Parts: sequence; structure tokens; C-alpha cells
Amino acid sequence: MERKVKYNYDFKLRCVNEVLKGNRSLNSVAKDNKLQTSNLRKWISFYQKLGKEGLLPRKNQSYSFDFKQLVLQTIKEKSLSLKEACVAFNIPSDSIIIRWQKDFKANGSSGLEPKPKGRTKSMTFKRAKNNIKKPLTREEELLLEIESLRCENALLKKFNALVQAEEIKNIKHKP
Repeated sequence: MERKVKYNYDFKLRCVNEVLKGNRSLNSVAKDNKLQTSNLRKWISFYQKLGKEGLLPRKNQSYSFDFKQLVLQTIKEKSLSLKEACVAFNIPSDSIIIRWQKDFKANGSSGLEPKPKGRTKSMTFKRAKNNIKKPLTREEELLLEIESLRCENALLKKFNALVQAEEIKNIKHKP
């Protein structure tokens, strides 16, 4: 399933051409097309760096551990801004790099490892865990037996109460 694209390729290309070839300002084009100037500025940067391919919608992409390290290292060494790094490495959003930085700060290099995709297994086999238990002591066995007898006793008392209530009900209805 692909993600929904808010602005299509033709729209982006038309807006970029209006700014670059139509000699219009960023603000006027953004205002006329009801979009943010930051989006338009980003499209222009991608267009200037990668050409028309920079405006094509990208599918959800997974990045390798080495690529993430390279991006973070380059940002640090060359003092790149997030937007410059996005354009340089063809990353669609600076929020991706921000997430990498947070993961790296929290977990070190292991935070950049690819995470498993999809749902986790919903069924767990708890019965198998119960079979592994060590044998019970004599005291624990007796406590379990007492608990079981108490439950049985309570059940019999409730059953007797229901039987008595039913008998009383039958006696009242017979004239």
C-alpha cells in the first residue's frame, strides 16, 4: 500500500517553473497555490540538485545502517543543516534525520539498526512456559489442595442454596 501524495508531480513542476523561469517570488507562488513557502523552497532545492526526478513522489524507503551513519557523520563534519542534508542525500523529509539523531543519542550505533517491520506475533504459547516450572514443595502442594477444596465447598453451598430456593418456589406455587 502506497502512501497518499498530497501534491502530484505536475503541480510541483509547475510551481517550481513559475519561480525559476517565470520570475515570480516564492511567496507569491506559494500564496496563489495555497501551500507553504518551506515546501516550495524544498521542491526547488531538490529540482536544482536532482532535476525533474527530485520532484517525483518517493515510496516509503528503508535506509541501511551504513547510510544512516554516513548522513549523521557528514552533518557533523560539514556542519550541514537538516535541509541541506536532505537535498544532498535525497531524503524526502528532515524529520527522518531528526529521528535518526534521537535514536543515535539514546542507543548509540545500535539505534540506527533497521527495525523489524509489520505486526508482532499475536499468539504466545503460555502453556509451554508452565510446563517448565520446578516441582512444588510439600507445603505448596497442600496449600493448592486447600484452595481447591475451598472452591469445591463454596460451589456445593451455592448449588444447595439454589436447590432450596427452587424447592421453596415449587412449594409456594402448589395449592
